[in-house]
Amino acid sequence: MTDEAPDRISKLGLHPHELCEILRRMLRIRIFEERVYEMIQTGEISGGHLAIGQEATIVGACMALRGGDYMTGNHRSHGHPIGKGAPLAPLMAELLGKTSGVCRGKGGTMHLAAFSHGSLGESGIVGSLMPIAVGAALSARLRGTDQVCLCFFGDGAANCGPFHESVNLAAIWKLPVIFLCENNGYAMFTSQAQTTPIADIANRAAAYNIPGTVVDGQDVLAVHSIVSDAVARARSGGGPTLVEAKTYRYSEHSDSAGERIPPYRPAAEMVYWRARDPIVIFSRWLRDMLNFTEDQVSAIQAETRAEVEEAVAFAIRSPVPDPNELLTDLFV
Repeated sequence: MTDEAPDRISKLGLHPHELCEILRRMLRIRIFEERVYEMIQTGEISGGHLAIGQEATIVGACMALRGGDYMTGNHRSHGHPIGKGAPLAPLMAELLGKTSGVCRGKGGTMHLAAFSHGSLGESGIVGSLMPIAVGAALSARLRGTDQVCLCFFGDGAANCGPFHESVNLAAIWKLPVIFLCENNGYAMFTSQAQTTPIADIANRAAAYNIPGTVVDGQDVLAVHSIVSDAVARARSGGGPTLVEAKTYRYSEHSDSAGERIPPYRPAAEMVYWRARDPIVIFSRWLRDMLNFTEDQVSAIQAETRAEVEEAVAFAIRSPVPDPNELLTDLFV
């Protein structure tokens, strides 16, 4: 550990074991999704929207929450429940449509929910979980708890009606919501510059008289610090905050076997963001500040790969739903 490390770690408000957990959760997301991509190519999974490259934004934000806090995701949401601490096996089983999945095999890749870990769900409808997040925050207010809700959404959702309606209502009622925009620069194949007249979505916070902050989404500690401040504000009754994390997805909009995507992203852009891999950045920080060795990092990687393979084996051997359960769990 370097001479300045204890002071800096103290300022972060994180213990060394929490720093290890940050790395572990980022690796869980990365290795889980790399394995999912392999299974898409073999036809075991029909497709999915991967968040490889966005792990620091997810984990940095989720690690700022308590276990009882809420979280909502979007269509690119395998990583969100993992970031919140949900076990891998039921998530993988859900992707394979098995009864042991978090939604009994009926939700699939875009509709994961892990209520036991505060993950209220995800949806393929852009922006649709933002009102749910506001509802969860209102529920906490009415029940007199100090729970908060972390609402993940993408830059594309910031141009949809639910964004404005949700932020407006949360601001008026000072609800405990953290609106976190994972701005990866693209809505499907269209760059943000072609769809949004401002460079920073966080600037829209001014219209609702709430704080708006831009953070480097590849720096997990920076994300954790900013979101921790927003969580503290929300818990104390200060109302919502809009956080925009500048990040990047290394995969295409969606990954399906045999899919061919035109070269819409500049090569130099890809090189720049590949050089800013969030796991590499944080691993380097651990080595510099905590004297982590390559062997320690490799050991965590190996443990995580084994955990993912156990999840895959669990999912494969789990049964598929009985056709007679088709209408089970429906309201009508």
